[in-house]
Parts: sequence; C-alpha cells; structure tokens
Amino acid sequence: MSNTSEVFDAVAIVVDWLDACRRVRLPDLLELYDDDATVDCGEGGRFEGRCALRAYWTLKLLDQGPGAFEIKAVVPETSGVCLEYRACGGQTFRMRFRFNSAGKIAQTTCDPLVGKGDALAA
Repeated sequence: MSNTSEVFDAVAIVVDWLDACRRVRLPDLLELYDDDATVDCGEGGRFEGRCALRAYWTLKLLDQGPGAFEIKAVVPETSGVCLEYRACGGQTFRMRFRFNSAGKIAQTTCDPLVGKGDALAA
C-alpha cells in the first residue's frame, strides 16, 4: 500500500474533526467519515455505518461541555493519526484514526487513558 500522506493531509483531517466536535456540527463531522466507517469506543461499543455513527455522535456531542476536545497531542503514524485529547470532565482519551484512499475516516478507536499519563506528549 502506498503512503497515503502523499495523497491527503491526515493531520488536517483530524484537526477538522476536532473543530466539528467542538462546534457541535454533526453534518460536518459525519462528512469526514466514509459511509461504511467504524467507531470502536472503549466505553460504548462498536458502531458501523452512517446511521450508527449519527446516533453515536449525536449523543456524544450533546454530552460535551466547555473545554471538551482539548488537544493534548496529535501524532502521525504509519497507518493513520493518533490523537490524545481531554474531555470536558478532564479525562484524557486516545483516539486512533485510520483513513481510506480517498481521505475519509474509515475507522476510529477510542479509549480513556486511565493512569497512563500523557504517553504521546512525552
């Protein structure tokens, strides 16, 4: 497989993702995902496809408060991008983004960093 970073800017897509989350812009957020994308949430289960992602993100975005989606670290990886961010309650999460060849998010996995510190920022 070729290096997809030559085709699109994966970090810029993650920044757009953060912006859509902070502004509670569900249509903009969903536009970043492939129609068949998967979200694996360590605290909520697995969500596949546009309808499931819409339901998942509707609830997540309604539950946020001031300070949600504060960036701790954004690190490009061979297979995508790793993001650490702080939720409105102060808990830090690690999310890994994987992209398809068109630059759409194909999969995200997200888990809270409990007792792990800021491993990426170190």
